Amino acid sequence: METRKVQLSGGTTYTISLPKRWAQEHRIDAGSVLALHPNGDGSILIETTTDRTSEDRAVSVDVSTASDSAIQQRILALHAVGFDTVTLEDSTGHGPERRQLVEETLQELSGFELLEVTDHRIRLTNLIDAENVDVRKSVLRLRLVMLAMHRDAVTAVIEGDEQLARRVVDRDSEADKLFAMVTRHFRRSLTDLHEVEKLDFSRDQLYEYYYAARQFERVADHAEKIARFALEPNASVSASYADDLSELGSETRRVVDDAADAILTDAGIETANAALEKHQSLSTRIEELDRELYDHDVPSEAYMLGLLLDSLRRSAEYGVNVASVAIQQISRQNEQL
Repeated sequence: METRKVQLSGGTTYTISLPKRWAQEHRIDAGSVLALHPNGDGSILIETTTDRTSEDRAVSVDVSTASDSAIQQRILALHAVGFDTVTLEDSTGHGPERRQLVEETLQELSGFELLEVTDHRIRLTNLIDAENVDVRKSVLRLRLVMLAMHRDAVTAVIEGDEQLARRVVDRDSEADKLFAMVTRHFRRSLTDLHEVEKLDFSRDQLYEYYYAARQFERVADHAEKIARFALEPNASVSASYADDLSELGSETRRVVDDAADAILTDAGIETANAALEKHQSLSTRIEELDRELYDHDVPSEAYMLGLLLDSLRRSAEYGVNVASVAIQQISRQNEQL
């Protein structure tokens, strides 16, 4: 760390000198223009690049010998870390199956579209700029999708409603797409100051929203898992357990919902603490019912009920994770007052 004394120039302007070595390393001379990013914590960041209006993060990838799974995961990863243009190169040629795979992968992503398709090259481009993205609203939307999926999944299992279960399974892609978009912009904000400015949230806030979205996406995955039980030909829930599962499902969603309120609204630390208390009560009820299954007369039903209870338990724990970060968020905000 180096220190500099502030000077008064011309009677109205405060100036400081830049470290000579740093200036030389970045080719800064008299007349160079620097970008200044003041932060609310008393720091100010200085950046040498000021004009990024035409900057495009692009990458080319040779997929000649890559498997379908590897190509799909590579596209998802390049989207997540923030590339704007992705070119898939294959000297042997892209077959129709490869093109279909890419199109199916793009359905899981927001903003990525096919720009060009030739025999040896497939170009993808991002069409959504950070200025048009509201991360908080995206997380709020993910919350609504997740809670609806979980409610419908539990109902589908209890009532044996295969049509409702399939709708839950199909909707998981919507949750994944929302989470992928939040992930992309959070990851870009870690390395790009302009991304932070466009999103209009601090890095602390972006992390908290990303973390909440991650937990919501996991609950959505468990909702899909629960819904798939309703599609099993020999899986069913006896009437004697229907009320218990319905109540436990509702309590699970209340834990997650209260935690979501604490981190996404001005609900306050009391709401976060309430989520933690509800989780303790819920955990006790799940453990009691789980122990009852040890002596169940039908092993296959006991096994399925055990898996359902495990998904409810894990979903509630994800709500606890959100509540914990909400308490950290509120503590950070209070410290800044």
